[in-house]
Amino acid sequence: MAKRNSIVVEGTKINITSFNEEDYICLTDMAGSKDDDSRAADVIKNWIRNRSTIEFLGTWESLYNKDFKVVEFDHFRKEAGLPTFTMSVSNWVESTNAKGIFSVKGRYGGTYAHRDIAFEFGSAISPIFKLHIIKEYQRLKEIETDKYGLEWNVRRILSKTNYKIHTDAVKKHILPKTRYSAAKEWLEYADEADLLNIALFGCTSKQWRELNPTKVLNGENIRDMASINELAILSNIESLSSTLIKNDITKKNRLKILIDTVREQRETLDKIDIIKSLKKESGTTFLDAKRKLKE
Repeated sequence: MAKRNSIVVEGTKINITSFNEEDYICLTDMAGSKDDDSRAADVIKNWIRNRSTIEFLGTWESLYNKDFKVVEFDHFRKEAGLPTFTMSVSNWVESTNAKGIFSVKGRYGGTYAHRDIAFEFGSAISPIFKLHIIKEYQRLKEIETDKYGLEWNVRRILSKTNYKIHTDAVKKHILPKTRYSAAKEWLEYADEADLLNIALFGCTSKQWRELNPTKVLNGENIRDMASINELAILSNIESLSSTLIKNDITKKNRLKILIDTVREQRETLDKIDIIKSLKKESGTTFLDAKRKLKE
């Protein structure tokens, strides 16, 4: 499945999809920023039949596409600019085997072009628009490579891995002592998971869902909103909790030990890097916080 993303340029949402690890920007969305969506296709057709556009597309394909049909390109280049010359994206792709631009149907349908070509198309809309789209695209790439965002992802993976250690302890040392049927064993797992949530976040998963219905609809949960430091602590208390369970410590005493551990580790970690203590409320949280500290 292609990775999808988007940027907002002058109030217009512009979709981006990936193909062979390269970003392709939706020209249809770009054209719709200046004209209504019904005319976006005409804007693209007028642009692609221009002689300078044909030369640019042909040069790009010659550089990056080993299967590009140069003979067909030369024919189009000679015809471009004549009153009788017509061109469409599908005609260009089918005739030259071009890879830099294509059209798709469906939910994310439209004409997409490699970022190099999309930026060139931006010039046809307006030089100012081109600068804005380049700026927003660069900002998107900065967010994707932000070291704090990367560290958050690593910590999230580690917490999920350690959670398996925790659930194994529940399975071996708690479930045999309960009266739950096999169909209801999940209740015990959920109860033990909420013990960790209460110690770290101060609420159960259900309480968080009731307070954050929009995030729930987006498929997010309480741990997706954690900070880097909280995820580090979560990994630690998952391992600690499994040890306490194995040693037959009561739930009441386990909760007390976990709360004390969270408090001590939070105080230590938050002193190291204030950004890592921030909640991950969006993909820009850590990046924006870093800029804020520099101001």
